[in-house]
Amino acid sequence: MLAECLGALEMFAEVVIVDNGSTDDTIAVASRFRNVRLFEHPFTGFGPMKNIAIDKAANDWILSVDSDEIVTPELSAEILSLKLDSSRIYAVGRDNHYRRRLICGCGWQNDQVQRLFNRKRTRYDDKLVHEGLRMDETLQTELLEGRLNHYPYDNAAQLIHKMQHYSTLWAEEHRGRKKASPFKALFYGVLTFFKSYLFKKGWLYGYEGLLISISNANGVFYKYIKLYEADRSHSL
Repeated sequence: MLAECLGALEMFAEVVIVDNGSTDDTIAVASRFRNVRLFEHPFTGFGPMKNIAIDKAANDWILSVDSDEIVTPELSAEILSLKLDSSRIYAVGRDNHYRRRLICGCGWQNDQVQRLFNRKRTRYDDKLVHEGLRMDETLQTELLEGRLNHYPYDNAAQLIHKMQHYSTLWAEEHRGRKKASPFKALFYGVLTFFKSYLFKKGWLYGYEGLLISISNANGVFYKYIKLYEADRSHSL
């Protein structure tokens, strides 16, 4: 998705990329874009990696975009015409897709992410996964009208790979801080499946809805199991 992602950002003066050891054509693709500044750094967690990119930027206003996200022309135009207010963090609605099909169920619907902010007022926390911007009582969130297209998965293998990676990071981050057990893993895993497939209408999306709901449940199950094993190993 990188070429499409960067192509949608050509209206912006600078795009900072921090590559953490890619083995594909990421660097070659990124180098084709005139407004891209490319840096390399070992992976230290999603929050810390984004802060490294923030520190490399020439401007104080930051639009954070992942490589599997495409900024729509409407969102670009809206951002470039904004009278930016440093007391605000700007959020965008995100449309999530599986194999290019829009999924408005399984918990993927009504997705809003905080992505436009002034780095003098806030930055990302240091979470290894599921990072977020640090908020205080002086900052307000404003939702923009333009939308962000998100294409995280093209196949089941990618779902499994991301679930494996994220569940490991989550267990590392919560080791010694949160209690886990096989029962909790099973209970929350089953609960997640029913919430995703039934209550959040995954059943409306055929095999994709079933696959995503099972993946959601597996992610929860394995993050608790990995945390349980990590805590047991630490106590031995």
